[in-house]
Amino acid sequence: MIIGIVSDTHGHAAFTRPAIRMLESCDVELVIHCGDIGSAEIIWLFEPWPAHFVFGNVDSPSGVLRDTILAAGQTCHERFGMLELVGRRIAFLHGDDAPRLRETIDSGQYDLVCYGHTHQAEQHPHGRTLVLNPGALFRAQPHSIAIVRLPQLEIAHLPVD
Repeated sequence: MIIGIVSDTHGHAAFTRPAIRMLESCDVELVIHCGDIGSAEIIWLFEPWPAHFVFGNVDSPSGVLRDTILAAGQTCHERFGMLELVGRRIAFLHGDDAPRLRETIDSGQYDLVCYGHTHQAEQHPHGRTLVLNPGALFRAQPHSIAIVRLPQLEIAHLPVD
């Protein structure tokens, strides 16, 4: 299974559309958005896939975003999401709540923990957990997303033009 991980779109559809094209070219089956969605318009761009959204620190008030996520037939996880896909436990959150991020990583309950907020792509192992930040589609150089192949947990960070 191939999943796409994105974060920090900040309502910028012009920066998000190239990422959508890249996700399409990678044949992803599901998308996780790690917060700072920024506008309802962004949610509709992810319509081709089952998409899972969490809120970030710029997603207030979140009522309009929540309603749009539900209207689009997608899943709103509020501030913390968890999925089990092909035997892998995945947690995702924005990362602006540093204690919660640290607690999630340290728990050892997840194979993969995805977060955003820093606008910097990175990945590293922490015990049996792989920690992943896909980078950002706004205020980042380069803009980037991540593609994860499951169950192998093979990760590719992809720059988005």
